[in-house]
This record gives sequence, structure tokens and C-alpha cells, in this order.
Amino acid sequence: MTGTTSPGIPGSAAVPLRHSRPVSRWTVLIVLCVSLLLVALDATVLHVAVPAVSEDLRPSAIALLWIVDAYPLVAASLLILFGTLGDRVGRRRILLLGYAIFAAASAVAAFAPTPEILIGARALLGVGGAMIMPATLSILRQVFPDRRERAVAIGVWSAVAAVGAAVGPVLGGFLVENFWWGSVFLINIPLMVVILPVARWLLPESRGDQDGPWDVVGALMAALGVLGAILGVKRLGGGAAVYEPSVLVPLLGGCLLLVLFVRRQNRREHPLIDIGMFRRPAFGTSVGCIVLALLALVGLELIAVQYLQLILGLSPLATGLRLLPLTFAAMGAGLLGSRMLTRLGPRAMVAGGFVLTAIAVLGLTHMGQFDRPWVLTGCFVLLGFGLETTLFAAYESMLSEAPAEHAGGAAAIGETSYQLGAGLGIALLGSVMNAAYAPGVARTHGVPADARVAAGKSLGEAYKVSDRLGGTAGASLRHAARHAFVHGLHITLVVSAALLLLGAVAALRLPRRMECAARQTASSAPGLPAQRDHVMTAVEASR
Repeated sequence: MTGTTSPGIPGSAAVPLRHSRPVSRWTVLIVLCVSLLLVALDATVLHVAVPAVSEDLRPSAIALLWIVDAYPLVAASLLILFGTLGDRVGRRRILLLGYAIFAAASAVAAFAPTPEILIGARALLGVGGAMIMPATLSILRQVFPDRRERAVAIGVWSAVAAVGAAVGPVLGGFLVENFWWGSVFLINIPLMVVILPVARWLLPESRGDQDGPWDVVGALMAALGVLGAILGVKRLGGGAAVYEPSVLVPLLGGCLLLVLFVRRQNRREHPLIDIGMFRRPAFGTSVGCIVLALLALVGLELIAVQYLQLILGLSPLATGLRLLPLTFAAMGAGLLGSRMLTRLGPRAMVAGGFVLTAIAVLGLTHMGQFDRPWVLTGCFVLLGFGLETTLFAAYESMLSEAPAEHAGGAAAIGETSYQLGAGLGIALLGSVMNAAYAPGVARTHGVPADARVAAGKSLGEAYKVSDRLGGTAGASLRHAARHAFVHGLHITLVVSAALLLLGAVAALRLPRRMECAARQTASSAPGLPAQRDHVMTAVEASR
């Protein structure tokens, strides 16, 4: 298994680490986790500030959409570009530049006087995030050449990501309530001012041993291709029809560019990304499992939030508290992930995570018009633990299978597949939900046709229409919409469970055992202190 070789072992790809002083690899992990925490926070912290932004800047509906979407769209499209650039010019160099851009963009966003400037600042934040995310994983890949220790590091890394995603909305709500919406961006600046010199001092520099020029044209093709594909998928998830130009043009254009990018990489002597990695069962299957996991669950998460607020009538704060068991379970799975991976192996761990998550999703079908908090909490715990188990093992297998010199590109592929799966999940499960919900509202008797059409768009819209109608017609419409939503939720849960079970079947292509090659001491890696000798028997995978 080529991805498990380490610097200094005969036959391995030696990846130079450059540093002027010895630094503990666990200290490096702390710095990388702080970097990840900032990016994870920024991905969710704005959500609760959207109403305040709307009231202050008065953006149009399209401008508001771009304020929210500019960050994830730009970040997703540039992951491959900056991940592969870091392999060539130095991962620490790209990471430090990402810090600086992130801090500058946060300052602009915090005091943005117009929607256009805020959109530009959010896009610039996406540039910084695209530099930081693959760099953290690729540096982690280098400073932990021992696979078992790397599994522990990835578990901590993923637990920090779960914390950031959960804390973001809570912290954002506190800041907006006590200060102003710009404060959700302002918190990044002092943290970046501290972490930038610390990272420059502590983190070792590393790069791949690739020769030849960096493929600028290929990098731009990948960026524009991913941007077009994800933008088209997001438009689908927003309710646009597949034949509309706003969906068809970016989707087809993006897919065409990605196909041309793959062909270009196969022909080049010095490609940005080793496409041959996808021909390795462990790598290609891991990437597919990441896409399937997010495909099955991200769209479902958005629907679940609507259920908690619109059906059960919970406040945003109460909704966040109900979701905390899911986050805590995910953190626990991340911290236990290395032990489980060592004992179970990638195949059983990924497949078992998928099955456990599918059981949790099917358990949620017991939720109806009335609150069942213990059922909901139990299913959320299983869901969080199962999902994180799957993603942890898939990320670890993908990163370990990739050659060390392509660590940045591999990390970028993992993060891009995450974003693509999330976008596809919102589009697919949102479409399933709408297809199941709208007919139930359309059959409501005693309600004008135009009111039924408007109410069929969403449950929130149905509530507005029913309040406007009032009387018996309004009550009938509200009752029908609630039942149609719960019915649609149950169908969507079943579809999601089917996708998860498909992922469990796909995971059977992963290796049965966690392969660990014999390791030398870390003293061969400059900048890292010598560690105890690890002699681990290489185990041949049973595929």
C-alpha cells in the first residue's frame, strides 16, 4: 500500500520537512486544529446573523443568497488549486498566506457598508479557507508518518471540526444579540494575529518531490469546473428546474471542464493530481464513501431543522440544543476513531458506520406531529456517532493511500468531495421532499388554487398563506401542510437510509485490515523530535 510509506524507508517517496528547530508533532497538531477551528466556525457563524445583515444592509434576494453562498462556493472551487500549489511551493507557505488573507477579509466583512463589499469579502474569506483546509491535512500527513499515530491525529482533527460546526451558530447568536452582525467576522482577527507568527515559528515546511512546472491551465480548469458543478447543484437544491439555464449552463460547463481536466492530467508528465490514485480501490472507494455520506445526510439535516422549528415549534436556541447530542456523539467517535480503526479495519468501520447511521435515520421515522424527545435524542446520538465513524475512516484511508508527495492534492480531493456531496444531498433530498410534500397540500379542499400553489413551495410559506386566509380554510391548509410535511419527511428518511446502505455495500471494496508498514524513528524527518522505534508488521489487505 503506497500511501503508508514514510520518509526514509526504502522505496518510499521522501518528502522533505524543513524547520530550524525541533518541534513536537503533537504541538504541530494543536496549531493545525486551531486553524481548522477558525475555518469551521466561519462556515456556520453567519447563519444566525443573516436577519441582522438583511435589516442593516437591505440586500436584494439574490445579493443575500450570494452573501451566504460566496464563501463555500469560492472555497470549494479553489481547494484543488491551492492544495496542489502547496505541494509545489510549500504547504506552510500557503497556510500562512491563507491566514493573512482570512484576517484581512474578516476585517473588510465586519465593516462592510454595502452588500457588494460584503459579498466580495466573503469570497475573499473563501480564498483564505481554500488555502488553509488542504494545507492542514497535508501537513498533518507529513508530520505523522506512522499511520497509527496519524489516525489519532485525524481523530482529534475531525473532533475539532465537529466542535467548530456546533459552536458557530451559538457563538454567532451571542455576538449578534450583544453587539452587531459584523462582530461574527471580527472575532477572526485577534485569533489570526496570534496564530500567524506562532504557526510560522512552529510549523515545519514541507513540499512534494515533484519536478517540472506547475500546471496553471489545469489548476484553472479544475477551479472553474468545480465552481460550475457545485453552482449548478446548488441551484437545483434551491428549487430551480434541471432544464433552466441557471442550472444547465454551469452544471454542463463545469462537468465538461472537469472531464477535460482529467484528460489533461493523464497526458501530462508532471500532473497536478495523480489520477492513478483513483484506480486504487482504497482511495477511490474512500472518496466515493465521503460523497455518499454527505449526499445522504446534509439535505436531511436541513429538513430536520425545519421539522424541529415548524412542526414541533422549537425556538432557534432550543433547536440548536436538540442537535447538540449529535455533535457530542460525533466528537466521541472522532476521539475513539483510531482505536476502532486499529481493531476493526477500514472495511468494517466504514460499512458499520453507514449501517449504524441508516438505523438511526430509519428510527427518526417514528417522529410525527408530536415531540418524542427521547426517541429524537437517541437517534441523533446514533446518527452523529455513525456518520463521524464513516467519515473518519474514509478520510484516514484516503489520506494514507495517497502518495506523500501528493498529500495536498489528496486533501483537496477529500474536501472537494465533501462539498460536492453536500450540494448533491441538498438538491436530491430537497427534490424528494418537495415531490412528496406538494401533492398533499394541493389536495386541500376549500382553499383557493393560487393559495394551494403558494403553500406547496414550503411549510413556512404554507403557514404564511394559512394566516392570511384565516378561518376554516386557513386551518385546513395548515393541518394539511403539517401532515404533508411529516409524510414527506418519512419518505426522505427512507431514501436517505437507502443511500447509506448503498454506501455500506461500496465500503466492502476497502481493505479488511489497517495496513501499517515498519517505521523508522522520526529523527530522519528534520524538525521533528526523535520518537520511539515502531516496528509494525505489514498486513496484506483482504479485498
